[in-house]
Amino acid sequence: MPEPTTAACVAAVGKSLFIGGAWVDPAAGGSFPVYDPATGEALCEVADAGTRDGRRALDAAVGAQQAWAATAPRQRSEILRRAYEIVLARSEDLALLMTLEMGKPLAEARGEVDYAAEFLRWFSEEAVRIDGGFAVSPDGRSRLLVMRQPVGPSLLITPWNFPLAMGARKIAPAIAAGCTMVLKPAPQTPLSSLALAEILHEAGLPAGVLSVLPTSDPGPLVEPLLRSGQIRKVSFTGSTQVGRLLLAQAAEAVVKASMELGGNAPFLVFADADLDKAVDGAMAAKMRNMGEACTAANRIFVHESLAEEFGHRLAERMAALVVGPGTEPDVTVGPLIDDAARGKVSALVADALSRGAHTVTGGSALDRPGYFFAPTVLTGVSRDSELMRAEIFGPVAPIVSFTDEDEVVRAANDTEWGLVGYVFTENLSRALSVAERLEVGMVGLNTGLVSNPAAPFGGVKQSGLGREGGRVGIDEFLEYKYIATPSS
Repeated sequence: MPEPTTAACVAAVGKSLFIGGAWVDPAAGGSFPVYDPATGEALCEVADAGTRDGRRALDAAVGAQQAWAATAPRQRSEILRRAYEIVLARSEDLALLMTLEMGKPLAEARGEVDYAAEFLRWFSEEAVRIDGGFAVSPDGRSRLLVMRQPVGPSLLITPWNFPLAMGARKIAPAIAAGCTMVLKPAPQTPLSSLALAEILHEAGLPAGVLSVLPTSDPGPLVEPLLRSGQIRKVSFTGSTQVGRLLLAQAAEAVVKASMELGGNAPFLVFADADLDKAVDGAMAAKMRNMGEACTAANRIFVHESLAEEFGHRLAERMAALVVGPGTEPDVTVGPLIDDAARGKVSALVADALSRGAHTVTGGSALDRPGYFFAPTVLTGVSRDSELMRAEIFGPVAPIVSFTDEDEVVRAANDTEWGLVGYVFTENLSRALSVAERLEVGMVGLNTGLVSNPAAPFGGVKQSGLGREGGRVGIDEFLEYKYIATPSS
């Protein structure tokens, strides 16, 4: 790899763990490697946090909470605004760092930097809009005063697929609300989180408000924090399986929880859809982040009258994508995150083929260094295929034909997940009716992109609890307090 690889890594991780406003060595002195998924080789070593480091970070958060909650909303707002400006000024460095540790093409990484920055800007504006209420009681004998206050020290756990944006999406509302934080990034991609911590420190975030703890073994770090009784909020983005475990651990101390978990997004193309829009939407919904997104189109249902043409057009677009290391300028599809991820995608495709599916393009891992899988379109996919039930998390588009609206809505809802769905139709009545009937938290109508910092992001069923982003995003870090006063 070229010299920027080493330089970018050292710049982000040369100061060890970030605890209490300082860069410190881990208590046990260990480290673990961060790998470049485009080569399978180690980029660098990062400090490995353990139980004692978690205790140090928690003590820092608890110690800073009272003073931080008492800061003026405008002060918190201006810290976030400065961080927003620094992130944009360092866009190229942050994009390169993200590409190196996660694999996405530089163009996508630049887009994620902008997306992350928007969360900082959005919540800088929401920080000064935390309101309450005042009313006379129905019997006229008292006054009802309602205020909102920070929930308190918060544990934030982020995934590897959007390492900068997911950190910003959790940190920004916590700062705006007046909560202190302990952030545990994914072990595959800790570098972006460490870089963000440095930016927030530079922007004026007081010591103790944010600690960042990369770790190779999250259990001994996370569980004591959740059971401590001092963490009052946990915000997690990741798999449903891990989310269930965290909820069980949080229950003991009755910790407020928000969970953004797995997805199994249906993508519905009706007979009256604009086919050009539908193919464009499928490319956006399927291939963002190489398909490694909880919002990715997982099950593509196309009306039988369009299925053949849609499959042909989508396969043409997928076959034209350029696969390779994300640092190369013409590349549009990077590697999957690791060998296990590539193995899972390969197994799901093999299962679908064994059940009668046909490969239109792609269909296999690429024989080259790194964890690459060819962009793939499958037609004739059986509905009992494993990839119709599992989160694919890769560049594979399975197409299933349908004939009836009620039938396809039932099929779309036949899953434990309910994060997002996509509907393509030129019929307004159908668009609204199907959107209402889909058991999901978000719907893309004639668009393959739903994520927006100004909109509430989240799902129903086993796709999670709570919402991130939008005007409601700050609510996850606030509690209501009611004060009763006599009328005279």
